[in-house]
Amino acid sequence: MRLREFWQLVDEVFGPGYGRVLVREQVLSALDGRTPLEALDAGAQPRDVWHALCDALDVPDAVRWGSDPGRQAPPPSR
Repeated sequence: MRLREFWQLVDEVFGPGYGRVLVREQVLSALDGRTPLEALDAGAQPRDVWHALCDALDVPDAVRWGSDPGRQAPPPSR
């Protein structure tokens, strides 16, 4: 997953306003107590950050990949 795809999914799954707030402010234990934005800035892979955010918020697989049919299946191993 590219960073651009991460932001597209944030906007699509959570909405542009709420999604951006989550990425800036939601502290996640799976990201070592960092926010998604802090983790990305520190070099974490967008795919790992996306999984951590979705897992923390109980986003089901059917929703977490947005409406693009090419993204419907979860990517290979986390």
